[in-house]
Amino acid sequence: MTDKLVGIPDEIVLNKIYMIRNQKVMFDFDLAALYSVETRALKQAVKRNIVRFPDDFMFQLSKEEWLEVITICDNLPQNAKYSPSSPFAFTEYGVVMLSSVLSSERAIKVNIEIIRIFTKIRKILLDNKDALIKVEQFEKQMIKQDQKIELLFTYLNKFIDKEDTPREQIGFKVSHGAKH
Repeated sequence: MTDKLVGIPDEIVLNKIYMIRNQKVMFDFDLAALYSVETRALKQAVKRNIVRFPDDFMFQLSKEEWLEVITICDNLPQNAKYSPSSPFAFTEYGVVMLSSVLSSERAIKVNIEIIRIFTKIRKILLDNKDALIKVEQFEKQMIKQDQKIELLFTYLNKFIDKEDTPREQIGFKVSHGAKH
């Protein structure tokens, strides 16, 4: 079996993954384009099988969320921007489930490629998790060091302030006008 089933470059799929509601998702119109089906047909297939798509698999964006996406993203297709309904957002689980709803050979092959990319993303995040933890620990240590240095400078400033004021002489006091 070849590594690329339908030859979609990873970058194309990666550019179609968005963070919505703290989840990595793909929009119905992007998936429809990758599967070579109409968005309307994809949505109809999902609606006919809605029990297969709980909220952690797929959700519809609110109008406010969709307007925010349109404002932020400049690579959206023009026809999607002016659609009367907001898009469905599919999580990784939803993409997997789509292969059972869209049973074309292309849909299955595209799904396999998308899932491989989601898996790569997860692996990269896990590989970097240890590094992120070490960076956080280092930052905490630096904050503690900064606090200690700040305290040291506070003490030093107190000594400097005391040096500016004349000290009272201690020991035997000799009056300069007396003759012995």
